[in-house]
Amino acid sequence: MNDNNTPNFLMCERKEIYHVLMVVAGFFGAYTFLLRGNVFCNAQTGNVVLMGMALGAGKWSEALYYLVPIFAYMLGAFVSELLPNPIKHHLPVRWDTLLIAIEMIAVLALGFVPLSAPVQIAQVTINFVASMQYNTFRQAEGVPMATTFATNHIRQIGVGLAKEIKHFHLPDKTHRIKLRAHFNMLIFFIIGATIGTILCNLANEKAIWATLLPLGVIFVIFLYADLISEKMLRERKPAGH
Repeated sequence: MNDNNTPNFLMCERKEIYHVLMVVAGFFGAYTFLLRGNVFCNAQTGNVVLMGMALGAGKWSEALYYLVPIFAYMLGAFVSELLPNPIKHHLPVRWDTLLIAIEMIAVLALGFVPLSAPVQIAQVTINFVASMQYNTFRQAEGVPMATTFATNHIRQIGVGLAKEIKHFHLPDKTHRIKLRAHFNMLIFFIIGATIGTILCNLANEKAIWATLLPLGVIFVIFLYADLISEKMLRERKPAGH
């Protein structure tokens, strides 16, 4: 504990880390939409809808195609659910740190994939890493969060505003903690999408390399935590797991 009232969150649970991850997610969204097939790869609702539409139109081969990104996303969740315990028992770092390293390698590789290449290469890669990120980072300082898409944050802002009205004459304002947290996440997602749009127009496929900077900062912070500041807390699970 930092004091009698403030819990000591792991570094991978800090809200600042989630803000940076949301910037990266917003960037990914702009990148895949503008340069890699006009789709959003951070979540799979769109692909499921498109698969259903293809089935309804009798386009069987097109419907089967959508199983590829859906399976990649499913595989990301599968891998990120199985690996954390073995990783922390066999390596000096936590799964969270290794995931950021994997994400950086994927980003580096995608910057070398020309725009003339099949868009599925970039789409499936981002499907996979986005799923692992979503399944790994679940709570920011006690507040359940999604770090790859904005839908839930928009919903939670609506819920928080409703509570603001209901609690207007009440002394309890604890709902504002969650409202502020989700509002911040939405803003950082928009910032990432805005930066991504600007850089995609300037640097094409290599624009994604810009995300190596924020991911690299997180990696260094996590590595320091794993090897020094939180070395004795390796067996402790992040909240939500």
